[in-house]
Amino acid sequence: MPLLRGLLCSVLVTMLAPAAFLIAQQPDPCQTATTSAAAPDASAEASPAAGIPARSVQVADAGALLWGSGDHGVLLVHGAVYDAASWEAQAQAIATEGFLVLALEEISPDDVLAGIDYLTTECGVSGVTLIGASAGASASLSAAATQPEGITQLILLSGTGDVSSLGPYPKLFVASEGEGIAATVEAMAADAPGDDNIALILPGGAHAQAIFDTDQGDPLLQEIITRLELIRSDT
Repeated sequence: MPLLRGLLCSVLVTMLAPAAFLIAQQPDPCQTATTSAAAPDASAEASPAAGIPARSVQVADAGALLWGSGDHGVLLVHGAVYDAASWEAQAQAIATEGFLVLALEEISPDDVLAGIDYLTTECGVSGVTLIGASAGASASLSAAATQPEGITQLILLSGTGDVSSLGPYPKLFVASEGEGIAATVEAMAADAPGDDNIALILPGGAHAQAIFDTDQGDPLLQEIITRLELIRSDT
């Protein structure tokens, strides 16, 4: 009998070991390296962020996309006619700078709160910059008004609404001159709590994420990255 028990144990160990190995080897999407292990090729020069693919993750009951890795998180909340993948170019550029970027598929205020929680709890980032565009800006405002822990900066693209319940963290309010909301956005920056609130009014009439398709897209993206780096240095 002892010999039989020993044989059975050996068989069980042999059968279970591969499964245990696979479980142990499951990658953590929050910690995936920001660069590809493959050798660079000539095309990398034209697309410096091409080595940072999106990873599909589940946030609460909805899908989302994740790029890069880092100690500071960036949560992207798209406009009504867009989706999570619409942020790809901006997400890759931001991830290249060493940030963990999460783009939500669903954009209700509850989804925004779930995204903040995912980045802070599941991924352990030190803080989250919340970036909302158009309808996503409205959802971001509503979520931020509940003052969840973890937000260290708010950036709104073509978004308007009540700012009185926001925290004192830095804020950037962006709009185009031709949208007709420049005065409202400037008032939001003046009225919001905190002493680092900026209204950025850009030439043209593009709305929210559509700004990135104009000649103002690169300057706007660089302004966002600069503010992200300043926040990271302070946390």
